[in-house]
Amino acid sequence: MNNPDEKKKFVREKFSAISGKYDFLNSVLSMHIDRYWRWVTTRMLREFPDGRVLDLCAGTLPLSLELTRQAPGRQVVAIDFCEDMLRAGTRFLPLDNRRERILPVCGDGEKIPALDGSFWGITVAFGVRNLSRTQEGLNEMYRVLKSGGKLLILEFSCPRNPIIKPIYLFYLNRILPKLAGVVSGDPEAYEYLASSIAQFYEPEELLVMMRQAGFNRTERFPLTFGIVTIYVGIKE
Repeated sequence: MNNPDEKKKFVREKFSAISGKYDFLNSVLSMHIDRYWRWVTTRMLREFPDGRVLDLCAGTLPLSLELTRQAPGRQVVAIDFCEDMLRAGTRFLPLDNRRERILPVCGDGEKIPALDGSFWGITVAFGVRNLSRTQEGLNEMYRVLKSGGKLLILEFSCPRNPIIKPIYLFYLNRILPKLAGVVSGDPEAYEYLASSIAQFYEPEELLVMMRQAGFNRTERFPLTFGIVTIYVGIKE
């Protein structure tokens, strides 16, 4: 999918097809470690317990829920370009005030429907990899972030450990697509997952792109043997 518009169409269709089982599969296939990854990511925004945060590529809202759980005064605008994913998430919002503090919006991460400097924090969990024009998305994130605000990108990466790496790649390429395909009924969606991780930017490349977007201070934190990485960007 060298054509960005073709990729956008493909990704939207695939996520729409698996939206009803997305959360269940994520938890099972990650052995529930995904909850820990989101907890760590959200903790990195603890200096902004109040005000508005953008959860971009929010999907079925698991990170939005964690963002509002950790900070009772925080409001989250949850943007995703797949309406079916947002609808699947809103069906399971808890019957407490978090329901009122999460605003789902169907929108494009490469053309964020928000004014300049709207948010103190931006989180993107496993979504940057799905953007068809990554640099444009990063530029938009910088635009809508307030001065002094923080961007947090949680994304899959490839472990460097020589023992862990082959085990992880075998699971990612051989086990995960077949298992997820049986449960979801759409093996192509999880074949895409494996290929998109393999083809994604190296960690240092993504940090360079963040700096090109304008982020003055950037750093990264690998988690769980490097299976995922949290990228941090500060807008000064």
